[in-house]
Formats: sequence, C-alpha cells, structure tokens
Amino acid sequence: MSRAQLDKKPVDVASMFDTVAEKYDVTNDVLSLGQDRLWRRAVVKAVDATPGERVLDIAAGTGTSSEPWADQEIEVVPADFSLGMLRVGRRRRPDMAFTAADAMRLPFADESFDVVTMSFGLRNVADPATALREFLRVTKSGGRLLVCEFSQPVNKAFRTVYTNYLMRALPPVARRTSSNPDSYVYLAESIRAWPPQGELARIIEAAGWQQVGWTNLTGGIVALHHGTKR
Repeated sequence: MSRAQLDKKPVDVASMFDTVAEKYDVTNDVLSLGQDRLWRRAVVKAVDATPGERVLDIAAGTGTSSEPWADQEIEVVPADFSLGMLRVGRRRRPDMAFTAADAMRLPFADESFDVVTMSFGLRNVADPATALREFLRVTKSGGRLLVCEFSQPVNKAFRTVYTNYLMRALPPVARRTSSNPDSYVYLAESIRAWPPQGELARIIEAAGWQQVGWTNLTGGIVALHHGTKR
C-alpha cells in the first residue's frame, strides 16, 4: 500500500489518496467520532456563500465538503489532484463539476471565484505558501478565503492526550475501516508537524491575504483560518 512522507511529494500524496478513496468518508467519520460533520457545517457557515457566487472547493476529495453548496444551488467547483477521489465523487454526485487540479498550479483563470475554501488539505501540499498565492490569484477582488485544517489544542493537558491518540490509537482504528491504514500513520505525522494557529496566519498573510484571523473548533483540534483579497 502507498503512503506519503512528510516531504509531501505530489505524486506520493495523490497516490495515497487514490488508495483510500472508497472508504475515505466513512473512516474519517469513525476516527473523528463524528466531529467531522460539525466541522463541515462550521465551514459552510463561515463561508456564508450566497446564490450568484462561485465557490472553489480545493482538495474536495469525494465532494462531501462541496455538497452543501450544490444543494443550495450555489455554483461550486470541487477540485482535487487525486483521480481516485474524483472518480468516487463523480459516481456519487454526477451533478457536480469535479475537476482535477493541483493546488500549487490551479487550472483556472485569474479572479474566477468569489470564495476559495480548502478543508483538511493544505497540510498535504508540498509548498503551502505557493498554494495560498494561487488561491489569491483565482479569487476576485474582495473575495474570501477559508482554510479548515487540523491545528493545536489550546489546552496543554488536552494537547498531550490528543497527540497520544493520534500516534497510538488512530492507526489501529484505521486498520478496521480503511483500505490503506498505513496512510493514517502519515495523517498523524502530518498533523503533529503542522504549524499552530498563529504561525499559519502569518503564512497566509505573507501570501498576500488581508484581514487574516482564525476560529478554533473542538478546543483547537481544528481551526478555521479566514482572509480576504484586497
């Protein structure tokens, strides 16, 4: 089975997600104890898209994160560089415009979207700063960015418990539900290596985004980072 390393070579990451596509949503639901549903709802609320706006949902995987907008008849483009994920998504929701896309080289024209959102994907990109500049390029003036990503719990004691869960409990649980449990070893490692909230905010600002801030979810396990384009 394929698993990526922390150098995050795009071909390795894409191949890894190809192998977990069929059971990806079920496994995430189990591992997060159902919290992933609450996080997705928080993303939709924070984005606050309205009919007439165009949303790019990058790293959309099977399209679960894009469905709320499609169901509201808001134009959404679910994009991902895992062809396996896209195939599963198209089979489930043939009405959505699934698009193969690399976050660091988006196949879209300048100022194409009112909103760019990315859930649990930025830490899998080899160069997040490059991706954030690409997001800025394809966003209209005055448009919005919303990044939902694993982060660091704000309570020190809880952070220790959470880290132990990631490294010890997550891979065994994944063996029961995932078609590629080794990929969840990478998942745990990538979360531990990811920068905390304030550091990620500085990276987003350095990419050119304005009014950058964040909201913690579930005690900081996940953070929603937001910004706007000048």
